[in-house]
Amino acid sequence: MRQSPKFNIDQLTSAMKNYQAPNQHLKDRVIIVTGAGQGIGQTAAIAFARQGATVILLGRTQSKLEATYDEIQAQGLPEALIFPIDLKKATEEDFKAMAEGVYQQLGRLDGILHNATDFNNLSPLEIQTIDQFEEMFRVNIIAPFALTKACLPLLERSESASVVFTSNSSAQSPKAYWGSHGISKAASDFMMQMWAQELESHPNIRLNSIVPGPLQSPQRKKTHPGEVHAELATMESAMPLYLYLMGDDSIGITGKVIHV
Repeated sequence: MRQSPKFNIDQLTSAMKNYQAPNQHLKDRVIIVTGAGQGIGQTAAIAFARQGATVILLGRTQSKLEATYDEIQAQGLPEALIFPIDLKKATEEDFKAMAEGVYQQLGRLDGILHNATDFNNLSPLEIQTIDQFEEMFRVNIIAPFALTKACLPLLERSESASVVFTSNSSAQSPKAYWGSHGISKAASDFMMQMWAQELESHPNIRLNSIVPGPLQSPQRKKTHPGEVHAELATMESAMPLYLYLMGDDSIGITGKVIHV
């Protein structure tokens, strides 16, 4: 495995501005993408497939996953797999069964993009409920934990495995009214960094988080309804960083929270 140069965050962010993924640099790899039915998840799934990856499309809504699948097929890319699952209700056994299914059907796993997220509204903590917190934590932290844990034996067998979390600015410092969403996303970044430390004995596995910034995503419409959506950067503009972290050019970089 080739060694990657050591970057600090500023150098890494700067390098991303001009990064162009080598052609087919994800060829023959198998990558799970959660929240693959829309937004960044859908855009990333297609970007990974364009680079040769077999993508497993994970999400709650079958019709949205099928739309992503159809787009991948229409472009003549490696055939994707669809795995509908409701992360609010999924159990540890469900994730174990999924990992076993990946092994039985494809025999390998080389990456996970944890992109699915839950958000309802901005509100003060004093009016948020236990149910709200439980739902947010189920999707934003418990599901990524359980899916990564279930897939870890497969990732350990990969020559070069990458686990990427989509974070956001609300997780980087406390911000009023972001409530259970901001807290759960902060916990996700903390978990990623902890896991990166625990897996130091497995240099073939790296874990990082991306803060994509203001993009024309469905999530951004919910969190910032007053913005002029068309004036924001496109979701495609964030793909160089996703492709970088999922491919071999990022070998040696782990435990980082990186802003687009």
